[in-house]
Amino acid sequence: MIRTLRNLARLVTIGRTLARHGALLADPIRDSSPATAWLVDKLNRRNAPGRPGERLARALQELGPSFIKLGQVLSIRADLVGDAVAADLAQLRDRLPPFDGHQARCIIEAELGEPLSALFSRFDDQAVAAASIAQVHFAETPDGRAVAVKVLRPGIERAFQRDIDLMRWLARLFLAFQPRLKRLKPTEVVETFADTVALEMDLRMEAAAAAELGGNFDGDESFGVPPIDWQRTSKRVLTLARVDGFPVDRVEEIRAAGIDPDLVLRHAANAFFNQVFRDGFFHADLHPGNLFVDRQGNLVAVDFGIVGRIDRQTRLYLADMLIGFLNRDYDLVAKVHFDAGFVPASQDQELFKQACRAIGEPLHGKPLADISVGRLLAQLFAVTEQFQMETQPQLLLLQKSMLTAEGVGRSLNPSLNMWELSRPLIERWMVENRGPEARVAEAAGALAGIIGRIPTLVRDLERAAGQVATTGLRLDPETVRLMAEAQRGRGAAVTRPLWVIAGLLGAILGVLLLG
Repeated sequence: MIRTLRNLARLVTIGRTLARHGALLADPIRDSSPATAWLVDKLNRRNAPGRPGERLARALQELGPSFIKLGQVLSIRADLVGDAVAADLAQLRDRLPPFDGHQARCIIEAELGEPLSALFSRFDDQAVAAASIAQVHFAETPDGRAVAVKVLRPGIERAFQRDIDLMRWLARLFLAFQPRLKRLKPTEVVETFADTVALEMDLRMEAAAAAELGGNFDGDESFGVPPIDWQRTSKRVLTLARVDGFPVDRVEEIRAAGIDPDLVLRHAANAFFNQVFRDGFFHADLHPGNLFVDRQGNLVAVDFGIVGRIDRQTRLYLADMLIGFLNRDYDLVAKVHFDAGFVPASQDQELFKQACRAIGEPLHGKPLADISVGRLLAQLFAVTEQFQMETQPQLLLLQKSMLTAEGVGRSLNPSLNMWELSRPLIERWMVENRGPEARVAEAAGALAGIIGRIPTLVRDLERAAGQVATTGLRLDPETVRLMAEAQRGRGAAVTRPLWVIAGLLGAILGVLLLG
């Protein structure tokens, strides 16, 4: 009861803040609950400046760290808030006042179990960046290495847990009043948010993600990750090498350093493509504040709190889907959605194909340089929503990342498209993974898997035969009767295929045993 009252009080505060900024969103519920939408419209401040998404971003900024992070999660949920609001929320950045440098020193010493003077020969008390979860200080190690030290905010775990509990309560309340919107998975959104925040608040997990991403590009100088100082890293402290370079959107500074922005754009295109399609593991927050250009013109990424993973099957789905759109093969586009189970089998595949055609035809005749893959995915997800496609969080995260990457590309050179630059990689990957040779190799791999299971099958048969020899084969009388009837009804037509299968298995076993 006390928790419910506390949640209600907090809900009133949130509602007032949103209303004051004119940020109560009525559109997502207008169709399902017109009366509630009407009330929301009346409560909203009418003369609040800016677009709805901008007003919502300002309100979330005022509500604090948890709601800033929630806004970033909602920026990839256009199905919930609409494309325009999602685009505005994507600009929401973690910029908060820093906490005191003395507190940062105390946290570092408590976490690492040593005096700060033993860990660093110099430590700057003034933070160079402060976000909702942590802030960054520059320092130098006793052996002379320049490092950046990321420190969690004091009490941040408790503050986030309080707000996440409130969000869970609100999600349940939302479903109780609007059960028709279960497909939008509000409770799953909250749990995804909770999982994301939990990972971000364990800086060892961020360090591990950085190390994995760096390892994937081992030997590729065009994209790098600062080395982790594991001896000075713990759950609440992360230390890594300091980056010497320019934010990727400082084009004039990059050019003044003698670096060709087009070369940087090519590196960015190749790096993003390799992360998504080659590795299936990508940095999901590569905005200009997290991507630098070093003095040699190579890219260096920082801040690995948000990463995404895509399994091979999903990557193949994406490849087939893109091939279908580019070749105007809407049968293929529809088929891969139904085969992957993204669109339920109960939906009309021909009607879905027609919807895909409505998205793809405007692209016909356009050069690849003028096509935004991120926007294409956004339109596709908007259409699939009408066909009861369940939310695919990994694809939404990828779509947001693609839009961010395309924005970086436009800042470097508005007349070049990053997908055009990475075309050789795309074409080679398509041939290697979707060409005839790849399909033959995939079939051979499946056959090898079957053959590999034969020894286990033989052992199981031997064990079953031993049990029959020892205890006899006991079947239920009804089963015996049904088997006899089936045998009389089908005769040799049934037994012949069984003997053929047995013969094939025997031949395979013979090859294995004799060869």
